[in-house]
Amino acid sequence: MWIFGRKGTSGFSCCSTAEEVTQGINGFGHTAIVTGATSGIGMETTRVLALHGVHVIMAVRNRENGKKIKENILKSIPNAKIDFMDLNLSSMESIRKFAKEYNSAGHPLNLLINNAGVMIPPFTLSQDKVELQFAVNHLDTMKNIAKNSKNEGRIVNVASAAHDFAYSQGIIFDKINDKESYHRFHAYGQSKLANILHANELAKRLKEEGVNITANSVHPGPIATNIMRYDNPYFTGIVNWIGRYVLKNIEQGASTTCYVTLHPQVKGVSGEYFSDNNIATNKTTSLAKDSDLAKKLWEFSLDLTK
Repeated sequence: MWIFGRKGTSGFSCCSTAEEVTQGINGFGHTAIVTGATSGIGMETTRVLALHGVHVIMAVRNRENGKKIKENILKSIPNAKIDFMDLNLSSMESIRKFAKEYNSAGHPLNLLINNAGVMIPPFTLSQDKVELQFAVNHLDTMKNIAKNSKNEGRIVNVASAAHDFAYSQGIIFDKINDKESYHRFHAYGQSKLANILHANELAKRLKEEGVNITANSVHPGPIATNIMRYDNPYFTGIVNWIGRYVLKNIEQGASTTCYVTLHPQVKGVSGEYFSDNNIATNKTTSLAKDSDLAKKLWEFSLDLTK
């Protein structure tokens, strides 16, 4: 549990929990999709949004896990409105199927939390032959926002301060699937940089279109979750043990995501990077602020997803 931190202009700090930053907020009438919802900060985000009346659709790879999480949340929040749907973000076929089924169900969509991710795995290709981290962490391009809703739509990309570890040129567009050029830490940093750039470019385009939807990226902070599931189990065990004393707990790790998703202080704020429940764009790298790189990434992603 993280115990050190000074409150920022929002009135919250790195020590604030997801429940604390959303206290008193009414989320009824909102529908959210949360990816990576069956563990870690995704699970806590799902629980807290449901606690405030949001109808949460958990996008899950494993239906059994989705069912268990739903049942557990309903035990403590009997009136929670939670559903789960199949989604494998490493497969464009699965993404398209999810979108089709979601639209067919007639669900509105006000809040999209792109939370799913994997950290420093060995080189792996997704089902569509796109390097796994890039596919899972960035190509979540669902934009089915209810345009006729009076509620502001919010898109939140869970990024990381690890974007600072991206390759020197930022995104290696010509070697995304190149095993010889793959470096676990740089690739993870690249995928997190892509999350930020995607949110920035999306925010710009939504503003130009006059759409009432914001897009921001967040850094959850230093927190040990199963995002490190591809790493050495002994190393992960040590990190988790030490983390009990020096890292954020799950409740604190999910706070910035929940703050940006629900808090009225963030109304109309778009294209920003948040950390510890406060705007922290000044803490991002020059690459993360590169509008030309963001545009190039957007166009590159469109080609990949066709």
